[in-house]
Amino acid sequence: YPHPECAPDGGWGWIVLLGCFVITGFSYAFPKAISVYFKELMTEFDCGYSDTAWISSIILAMLYGSGPISSIMVNKFGCRPVMLVGGLLASGGMIIASFSTNIIQLYLTAGVITGLGLALNFQPSLIMLGSYFDKRRPLANGLAAAGSPVFLSALSPLGQLLLNHYGWKGGFLITGGLLLNCCACGAIMRPLKCKERKAIACSQELKKMLPPEAGQENIVCENNNDKKPSKKKLLDFSVLADLGLIIYIIAKFIVVLGLFVPTILLVNYAKDQGVPDQDAAFLLSIIGFIDIFARPTCGIVAGLKWIRPKMSYFFSLALLFNGLTDVCSATNTDYKGLVIFCVFFGLSYGMVGALQFEVLMGIVGKSGFSSALGLVLLIEAVAVLIGPPSAGEL
Repeated sequence: YPHPECAPDGGWGWIVLLGCFVITGFSYAFPKAISVYFKELMTEFDCGYSDTAWISSIILAMLYGSGPISSIMVNKFGCRPVMLVGGLLASGGMIIASFSTNIIQLYLTAGVITGLGLALNFQPSLIMLGSYFDKRRPLANGLAAAGSPVFLSALSPLGQLLLNHYGWKGGFLITGGLLLNCCACGAIMRPLKCKERKAIACSQELKKMLPPEAGQENIVCENNNDKKPSKKKLLDFSVLADLGLIIYIIAKFIVVLGLFVPTILLVNYAKDQGVPDQDAAFLLSIIGFIDIFARPTCGIVAGLKWIRPKMSYFFSLALLFNGLTDVCSATNTDYKGLVIFCVFFGLSYGMVGALQFEVLMGIVGKSGFSSALGLVLLIEAVAVLIGPPSAGEL
């Protein structure tokens, strides 16, 4: 990470933010939006709720569990090359999945390959966003996180439309083409060259202060700024010595067990209650619409000077709100009740999404964020792999 003074808080950072917006949208919305195909897959492969839920769980588990791999690759090769490879994997996985003849093949293609591709895009995009923004970082994180609800609102009805016109195989093939946009987002992740800018600035200052014959001093200035950095660890486990990080990991593990269950199983549940297919898919869009406004608003509120020092308490409130929403709405069976649930779930889910990485960065700081994020996502991968299939069995 560059020093905070090097974070421009604007300029090309807004383009990086746009790329992060798209990556976040695909990474978080796609595993949920793919659930519109589950009813068709259950008929095609003669399987049940739990079997199809494994597809979303594997994608999310790969998204989380590949964190250390992503951290190592980013520290070794940089963000941009890793994201380009990830975009190709995400797209290729869905294209190959369209030729699957059994559910196991879907686990390997749409689950493992696409999930790994999304993971290699998601974490580097967050790292780049953190390097381009400092003072405006809560707002930037909130805006980037809004990609998830925007894409959920679009991908869910789009998936149902593709399913109606082209079947699940055609839908998977077209979705694979859409995922190639991840490569374009990776291409715009231009690394900051902080040291070079400091050397130029230092040289210019000396030219103003010293006579021409003293120009040799410029070399000293540039050499001081060009010192070779100490060798970076590929994955720094020392961040686990922070008690705050341990508490964060335990809390997120418990939360993630149930956090994605409603969005993954909601469409199938609604269809089983007699809700028409298009209306059932629209439930995810409702969550997305509410989430669109919840995330940026929460990011703005979190950036207020009297809220930011107490971010962890604000995050705890969001988690409590999300859990109570599930508990209070567990008996809804009619469409009106499901719509009300989606409104409150979208609000609470948006708050959690906007705050989770800002809280993590506040705990470990910029220097430890890459390694901490990789380790946190690895632990959460276990929870997300257990949660939805277990709920499908229930």
